[in-house]
Amino acid sequence: MKRLSPLEHISEALGGEQNLRQFRDVFGIPSFCYKSPIGWIDIIAEENRILRTSFSEVALSSEPTFPPTLPVLNRTIKLLDLYFAGGPVDFAELSVQLTYATDFQQQVWNAIQQIPYGEVRTYQWIADRIGSPKSARAVGNATGANPVSILIPCHRVIRSNGALGGYGGGLERKRQLLALEGHPIEKLK
Repeated sequence: MKRLSPLEHISEALGGEQNLRQFRDVFGIPSFCYKSPIGWIDIIAEENRILRTSFSEVALSSEPTFPPTLPVLNRTIKLLDLYFAGGPVDFAELSVQLTYATDFQQQVWNAIQQIPYGEVRTYQWIADRIGSPKSARAVGNATGANPVSILIPCHRVIRSNGALGGYGGGLERKRQLLALEGHPIEKLK
């Protein structure tokens, strides 16, 4: 059984992401809604680390629920600005909260962080890389559970047959992120 983070427990108990956003606003959990060229990205932080990033169709609020002067939010926003301007960015410098993940998920996410900007790797490549060659499907599940998409670039993971696979932000966003990084997306199925 997958262990849920406190935010996932709250989100589940409240009935979904929108209710979590409202809860976050009421209790002042540090957050910022970043307007990217491919949609809004909610960024939730805790003191000096990022807890979650997720795409949303609309911003529920035009104001951040916490001033983006919080150093980790400010740095994340600057890196996202550089990234969406087309520059290769290594988000590994940001501290992210992964302590509620399983050991397997952490291994998968660490392997994903090794995929170079503009390149893709397969779920099988990750399974081999973490020493669990028969776990490509479990790697896919762990990739889908990534709480900080873009920061841990799960959009760079594809199927062995060249198909895009899945992406929590939607396949169109996955294509857009790969195109932004200069990957020849026309070669993908």
